[in-house]
Amino acid sequence: MKRILITGENSYIGTSFEKYMQQFDDDYQIDTINMHGNSWKNADFSKYDSIFHVAGIAHADVSKVSEEQRQLYYQVNTDLTIETAQKYKNDLSGKIGQFIYMSSIIIYGEETNINKKRVITSETKPNPSNFYGDSKLQAEIGLHSIEAANFHIAILRPPMIYGEKSKGNYQQLVKLANKLPVFPNIKNERSMLYIVNLCKFVKERIDFQDSGIFLPQDNEYVRTSHMVRDIARKSGKNIYLFSWMNWFIRLLGYAPGKIGRLTNKAFGNLVYDKKIEKIPFPYYKKNEVERE
Repeated sequence: MKRILITGENSYIGTSFEKYMQQFDDDYQIDTINMHGNSWKNADFSKYDSIFHVAGIAHADVSKVSEEQRQLYYQVNTDLTIETAQKYKNDLSGKIGQFIYMSSIIIYGEETNINKKRVITSETKPNPSNFYGDSKLQAEIGLHSIEAANFHIAILRPPMIYGEKSKGNYQQLVKLANKLPVFPNIKNERSMLYIVNLCKFVKERIDFQDSGIFLPQDNEYVRTSHMVRDIARKSGKNIYLFSWMNWFIRLLGYAPGKIGRLTNKAFGNLVYDKKIEKIPFPYYKKNEVERE
């Protein structure tokens, strides 16, 4: 029996994974732990084959946070992650263990464009566009520094995750689908990952006890308009998709300020190359671990 600890109670991904693994009850023991406060530091991590670390602050409107909130992103997404992994490694005392970290496609930056397809390949270097993405990247760098032959680090950089009760940008699409009678049929492409597919992928990583950086995604790219249409249909609604104003919407992608930003966010192109699923750990220079 494999023993797995999920760090971060009541998280969407953690609870989804725990529910998914119930079908394999006889082969896996799943525990969860609350990472608030300091009580978790007294737990014994040595009995676990894998730790699935999902505790963290999710993406928000980073333009509207204080300096204190900004530092909290680093404290939780970076420092807590590294501290948890280091404790696990220390508790193992030389035994083999695996630490799985939920990073994000956000470490490559938020740049999307309605008029240009952006493809992330195995050669694409991380380039966070805000402190949220940087807090994730700094956690990756710190984890890489403590990896060892008996301590496997698996980093997942998923694109937008969707599914029942999912949060974040997907909920914005749900709101649009429930309100709008029409929606632009722009032919864009986005990498996305269905929550069940993510759960399957995490189980595979645990079964193989492997390490590295993984870029999981669904087999097919998603068009924003088709996803909005499909969400509406599940609610018993029909949305009319129109293309006759596509030229104007594409023109808005060049507009400065908020209009252009929202247009590109909604209809921009951002995909992982389908040829890659795993890339090797990059080499980080010592000063790249440091941050202000």
